[in-house]
Amino acid sequence: MKFLKTVLILVALFAGAAHAQSTMNHGSGAMPMGEAKKDAAAPEASMADGEVRKVDKEAKKITLKHGEIKNLDMPGMTMVFQVKDPAILDKVKAGDKVRFTAEKAGGAIVVTDIQPAK
Repeated sequence: MKFLKTVLILVALFAGAAHAQSTMNHGSGAMPMGEAKKDAAAPEASMADGEVRKVDKEAKKITLKHGEIKNLDMPGMTMVFQVKDPAILDKVKAGDKVRFTAEKAGGAIVVTDIQPAK
């Protein structure tokens, strides 16, 4: 009887350890199935919709009427943004519908990428 209890305890311990090991990542860099697909779409998902109201190449700024910017937890509004690379201002003109990415940098919100809306 004592032997049977010992065997049952060992089986329970090994089953618990095996379950814990199968659910942990152990720093291997492996992702559960489905997360790789989610990360691949992340750049597109972080883009916001907007309409160019004004392009100021001298000041390196753009005025956008935009929808929600999810990564900044910002509701839709019209505002002036700095741009990370002034060359992106050559891609757009007032009235263009765009998708853009913005992030906080140095106390300002900066447009880091802008593409024509599809």
